[in-house]
Amino acid sequence: MKRVWAALGRSFLLSCTVVTTAALVAILAYIIYEGSGALSWEFLTAAPRKGMTAGGIFPAIAGTTIVSLLTVVFALPLGVGAAIYLNEYATDNRGTRLIRLAIRNLSGVPSVVYGLFGVVLFVNLFRLGTSLLSAGLTLGLLTLPWIITASEEALRAVPRAYRDGALALGATPWQAIRTAVLPPAVPGILTGAILGLSRAAGETAPILFTGVAFYLPFVPTSWSDQFMALPYHLYVLATQHHSIAKVRPLAYGTALVLIGLVFVLNLGAFALRYRMRRRLESAR
Repeated sequence: MKRVWAALGRSFLLSCTVVTTAALVAILAYIIYEGSGALSWEFLTAAPRKGMTAGGIFPAIAGTTIVSLLTVVFALPLGVGAAIYLNEYATDNRGTRLIRLAIRNLSGVPSVVYGLFGVVLFVNLFRLGTSLLSAGLTLGLLTLPWIITASEEALRAVPRAYRDGALALGATPWQAIRTAVLPPAVPGILTGAILGLSRAAGETAPILFTGVAFYLPFVPTSWSDQFMALPYHLYVLATQHHSIAKVRPLAYGTALVLIGLVFVLNLGAFALRYRMRRRLESAR
């Protein structure tokens, strides 16, 4: 009976894997089939024209790239610093456990809540207005719990002997962290950061309230400018355009570009982690 139940369990798990993979492949195949016809050099490098019924999506690509980079610049130092403090310096007490619980709960908060909070904090209180900077800071807050959690797990995976060895040689706690703990943890930290960034790059609600524009045929040149972004541009083409049927191929093309951007970010995360892990193993 144990073998029967084990076989049934494996069959059930295999079925779940096959169904999930098949659904994902079907969605990707449909988007590629519908959107590949819209892809061209003009589509990737030109600005929208004629009420977004012609031209390309370059301002949306540039806006998504810039706001994503701004998100990393804001969230990565804060997230890694918080993770280092929680894992290396903070004592295991009720306050620390409450902080960790709050961080994990924040990672599950709907993105629209972050958008409303960004309006209150950055747009109104800090008087940054609806701008690229407000949107980047809001996405940074959205990504921060993911980076803290991933960084803390990466630091926790480093053996305690690394710290003890550095301290036994006379290093200060910070020197031990900087020289013996952080290098092995960097692949995991960067992977978590890039995965959080890939999630932020596909969000619509936070930037909808804080800086994204319906139509801007140019690339932002200042932190106070509004910008176009791929997620919101896709939303506009699919639901808000005055001629949805006419721009539907462009919407599928935009979705394909957005998926490709997220795929490249995820692929880069895994490639970077593998390369840095190989380098650390060869240095030992």
